[in-house]
Amino acid sequence: MRFEFATASRIVFGAGSVKEMARCAPEFGARALVVTGRDPARSRPLLDSLAAAGVGAARFEVAGEPTVADAQHGAAAARSGGCDFVIGIGGGSVLDAAKAIAALLTNPGDIFDYLEVVGRGQPLPQRAAPCIAIPTTAGTGAEVTRNAVLSSPSDRVKVSLRSPHMLPRLALVDPELTRGLPPAVTAASGLDALTQLIEPYVSRRANPMTDPLCLAGIRLVVDGLRRAWAHGDDMKAREAMALASLYGGLALANAGLGAVHGFAGPIGGMFPAPHGAVCAALLPHVSAANIAALQRRAPGSESLRRYAEVARILTAGAAAAPEDLVPALRDLVQAMEIPQLRACGITRADVPAIVAAAARSSSMKANPLDLTAGELEAALEAALEEQE
Repeated sequence: MRFEFATASRIVFGAGSVKEMARCAPEFGARALVVTGRDPARSRPLLDSLAAAGVGAARFEVAGEPTVADAQHGAAAARSGGCDFVIGIGGGSVLDAAKAIAALLTNPGDIFDYLEVVGRGQPLPQRAAPCIAIPTTAGTGAEVTRNAVLSSPSDRVKVSLRSPHMLPRLALVDPELTRGLPPAVTAASGLDALTQLIEPYVSRRANPMTDPLCLAGIRLVVDGLRRAWAHGDDMKAREAMALASLYGGLALANAGLGAVHGFAGPIGGMFPAPHGAVCAALLPHVSAANIAALQRRAPGSESLRRYAEVARILTAGAAAAPEDLVPALRDLVQAMEIPQLRACGITRADVPAIVAAAARSSSMKANPLDLTAGELEAALEAALEEQE
């Protein structure tokens, strides 16, 4: 057996941990580029703490899921502003943008030298500028991952800038920052977290370091997601989901993902589709496709046993079988009021193109087994049909 495990240089978890910034920021430099989402008020306490610590700051806004151009413009802003390091405070999109900007700040050449799929995919020669990641949602785990997902609108695809050099130097995970998130955001991000715990656990790259994180994280989602969705100020539930999201990020960075994310990347590039909601809508159907394929082609596989273990956790049933997972996931997705996949504009006519793009996705490489084009098409069509 051989495996590796890598993560952020330092992780600080707990209510109020964002206050660590005043003490930690000066060690990274004299001036920061602070990457935020649309709402500047969410970053105001952070900017105030930086000012109190004598650290200058320039703000860079990412309005939605980040594009290749956002990363380029952010790096230009950091250079022109004399920034030594980058802070991302927001959801997964903001954190991905911050990691990409930090990478471009220290590496020469054009971003297309390094991008997967639409670029040349060359390795980053230099370590990224110091990046501090502060999530304000509980879903992506992007604070501890080594890639940044960027949209290339001209190519209608999402691609990754990926390197071990991109791991944040500091991840500050403060559940207080997720207090009061709207139910729709809580649901989509929470089910993204669940997907990112199930997929690494059943992955062909699963390992002894990620397995306990996945199982503990799935239990945290079972304990916390419905409560956080129904009662946004329930801090015990918010803490459970923040920790589950962190565990998912640690797991996916070291054990990979699977076909749900293999689909979600192309769909997000081709349609105005929120990532978390897409993953949630696909999760029951891709799980069903994987389980059925494993039962046909590898009935004694470890991945099939692992699907049964996930089913036992979600159903609280000691004798649950792998296929019992599918209705449990479907019930959870429906309870969370996840929007229809068709609301993104996807039709049956789009299925072949999505499947062709998904088959090339890096996430597919860690799926428990290789699904045929027919199996992938059937899974996507099932997701579309259920919500007609």
